[in-house]
Amino acid sequence: MKKTQNIIILLLSIWLGSSPAVQAQQFKFAFLTDLHIHSDSTLNQVAQRLQKLPKSVDFVLSGGDNVDIDNLKPTDIPTGEQRLAQLKDLLDKTKKPYHMAIGNHDRLPRSVRDGKNDFQAFEKTFGKTYYSFAHKGCTFIVLNSVEVENNQYSVKSEQLNWLKELLSKTPQEQPIVVVSHVPFLSVYYPVLEGRYTGADTFQNQKQVFDLFEKHNLKLVLQGHMHLYEEIKVKGVQFITAGAVSGNWWHGAFHGTAPGHLEVELSKDAVKWEYIQ
Repeated sequence: MKKTQNIIILLLSIWLGSSPAVQAQQFKFAFLTDLHIHSDSTLNQVAQRLQKLPKSVDFVLSGGDNVDIDNLKPTDIPTGEQRLAQLKDLLDKTKKPYHMAIGNHDRLPRSVRDGKNDFQAFEKTFGKTYYSFAHKGCTFIVLNSVEVENNQYSVKSEQLNWLKELLSKTPQEQPIVVVSHVPFLSVYYPVLEGRYTGADTFQNQKQVFDLFEKHNLKLVLQGHMHLYEEIKVKGVQFITAGAVSGNWWHGAFHGTAPGHLEVELSKDAVKWEYIQ
């Protein structure tokens, strides 16, 4: 009987020790944001960057503003949808998994948006605008931070409820990475213009951030600003990751050259490099 009990205890310890919620494996991924594809030329430049990704990268993660659709005339929306499909084809050709975030420029043009169809083109090609996935012991949460409430970017109630439900089922020690196109926080305006504004953060970012208070949030990846920033708050690393398009395909933007992040996660550390 004692021998049987010892075997059971041993099996339980092995099972618990191998739980992905406790032990995150080491891995690397690429984070590309603000591609702003609007022509064959810009699509080709994105293709070249994807082709150069190292084999050590497990998957590709988008930070939004993939294809410029919101500035199209309604009659040109099919062209934008075609470019989304072409981007999907490029990602398929990498033979790596990929996960897409939505940005404000991925929305339909203002003249045809009605609050329900805003993300229609993106969803048609890439699916849901907010979701989670697991990879080697780490939970990734991709948010849609370009919903609009009171004329400001926001994570609205339906998405908030989904996030609360997700976190209620996530062990507190589980390593988490969050992706948000519009930043939780940024020093863009204080540094460049000497003033602070909430225009380029989503309005309820504190409410969302507070949901992670008792969780192991390691990293928040942001886009939108086209600037490279590193900010660490309460043990959480925030990185605004520059832009693949740089200054909207006209060189560097306030000193941030076109580029992307290559991020390496392990149980005890987060490492990254900005690749120009």
